[in-house]
Amino acid sequence: MDRLSSRTRFLNSIRRIRVDRPPIWLMRQAGRYLPEYRKIRTEVRGFLDLCYNPDLASEVTIQPIRRFQLDAAIIFSDILVIPHAAGSKLVFKEKEGPKLTPLKNKDDISALNFKEITERLTPVYKAIKITRQRLGEGTAIIGFSGAPWTLATYMVEGGTSREFLQIRRLASENPDLLQDLFKSLESSIATHLINQIEAGADAVQIFDSWAGILNTPDFECWCLDPIIRICERIKNIYPQTPIIVFPRLAGIRYLDFLGNPAVNVISIDQTVPLNWARKYLFPSLAIQGNLDPMSLLVGGERLKSDVHKILEAFGDQPGFIFNLGHGVIKNTNPENVEALCEVIRSWPGDSR
Repeated sequence: MDRLSSRTRFLNSIRRIRVDRPPIWLMRQAGRYLPEYRKIRTEVRGFLDLCYNPDLASEVTIQPIRRFQLDAAIIFSDILVIPHAAGSKLVFKEKEGPKLTPLKNKDDISALNFKEITERLTPVYKAIKITRQRLGEGTAIIGFSGAPWTLATYMVEGGTSREFLQIRRLASENPDLLQDLFKSLESSIATHLINQIEAGADAVQIFDSWAGILNTPDFECWCLDPIIRICERIKNIYPQTPIIVFPRLAGIRYLDFLGNPAVNVISIDQTVPLNWARKYLFPSLAIQGNLDPMSLLVGGERLKSDVHKILEAFGDQPGFIFNLGHGVIKNTNPENVEALCEVIRSWPGDSR
């Protein structure tokens, strides 16, 4: 098989067309583990200033492509730009993560303004356009957003949480109020993703990082249905643009996404057994995943062994994209990422 461009390899894999080797990109591939990122980070006042600077956001997006020749670049941004654009006060504190003023009642939700999402997030779309100009046509570009449930958890809890008591209580005691927030979030997320496609993104990914905290009856209401509605809205306008869905820690509920043509790829976390995923998910969808980020952090023989296990399960199948089960850990040695890429590029799959 002739050598493919990275972009063609990535998009063909999504379409479940056999390629020369599995494409590879990594969640959080641009960020704190790279010294070139840390250098740029010292040049701006805050994290959001970097996200909203199109030239710098594009440069950070391209850094891992330049260093590792990955098959796709995911635009450097953050899932919380949507609540921030809607008026939520948002700060990123060192060693504490994002902090928002928590939504406590109907008045707090009514005070949000979701009508100017496009205007306020224009820097993100400019960054995609600049990145396309800089990368040319050879590398895929991925846009992204958080899912309604995950964004709502941050907005109601006021940041990260261990128990998610406030959002779970609101979903149980006042689901109508939470639905009001979800209606605005769904519309804004769809608009944000469509805008990224129009700016030049080849595919988009929806991150539902906290899907796993939902009990099974609530999973359909707060995770599955909202994501499907967003995907269908995008497909009504851009039917050929691939959508990747990542309902992290969903367990067997990954199966709930099967059979809907609006979802093209299911991204699986590291807790999903390889044989189970191959048996139950692969027949219907392309799969992305699912190396444990800890394995990438440790490196060495453990990394090689874990990568080979994944490749033995999925590498000979059309429709597989190599990725992590979550994001790159900030203390990861870049040399481990290079070693990972070397294993992928030398994989002697049946497609050779």
